[in-house]
Amino acid sequence: MSAEVERVGGVHCATGESPLWHAGQAAWYWVDIPARRIWRSDHASGTLQHWTAPEMVACIAADSDGGLIAGMETGLFRLTLGADGTVDARRLAAPPDPELGEGMRFNDGRCDRQGRFWSGTMFMDMGAARAVGGLYRYGTAEGLHGPVVRNLLTQNGLAFSPDGRTMYLSDSHPQRRLVWAYDYDPDAGLPSNERIFLDLTGQQGRPDGAAVDVDGCYWSCANDGGVVQRFTPQGKLDREIALPMAKPSMCAFGGPALDLLLVTSIDPAGADNSGGDAGSVVILWPGVQGIAETPFAV
Repeated sequence: MSAEVERVGGVHCATGESPLWHAGQAAWYWVDIPARRIWRSDHASGTLQHWTAPEMVACIAADSDGGLIAGMETGLFRLTLGADGTVDARRLAAPPDPELGEGMRFNDGRCDRQGRFWSGTMFMDMGAARAVGGLYRYGTAEGLHGPVVRNLLTQNGLAFSPDGRTMYLSDSHPQRRLVWAYDYDPDAGLPSNERIFLDLTGQQGRPDGAAVDVDGCYWSCANDGGVVQRFTPQGKLDREIALPMAKPSMCAFGGPALDLLLVTSIDPAGADNSGGDAGSVVILWPGVQGIAETPFAV
């Protein structure tokens, strides 16, 4: 399937990740992990801003007080973005060693439908293939809980069904390429009944970041595959949209009608910029609406 694709400014990211539609500001946010950078694009004007954090920011979510919550190198943080381009980062919680030891950081994350923040850890040297990552839940009252899921290589693909009763999680490492589905208890905030939702071994790309649309379909960025794929709740591929970059990393629905999809990407050359579309951020019209993300409940 083809779709109209529009590049966001001249943005280049070494590792673009965690796109977020901030409905209260009518703006898009995303991060560039190794650059320690948080980007913002005003939807109406296209005006770009960026801030530099004190350490790598891997994932962000809006909070109910107007700030951001983030998974970073040394834990989960509350972020306040300054007018001078700096970031005030207040650490909220961190797993103990060795759960978040040297060479590790948080990776993909988002809030469940109740406003709890979920994020997973990974060992940054993917070539080492160390299955030491875990998935954690954080709430203001309860603090940090987990790891709820263990033995992850490269945690990714976290998403929740429209009714909040199914949780999705992927491992995008080349040795895994799996997406799991779980029954999710929205009251207790606990997943159960783990099963393989998608086994993408031998198929194009790896299941990186994801989003869920109003029909309950799971949109997965096929990293190294150059496409974003839509899977039905039964795990059937029913739509595939070609992208101008080979390594899409995560997607998010947004826009005033939630009918746009923002997709970030990775440049294998990193900060050196290989040119072309690698590392770009694009907006496309997927032909379906998404669901508003629940902000973190402060």
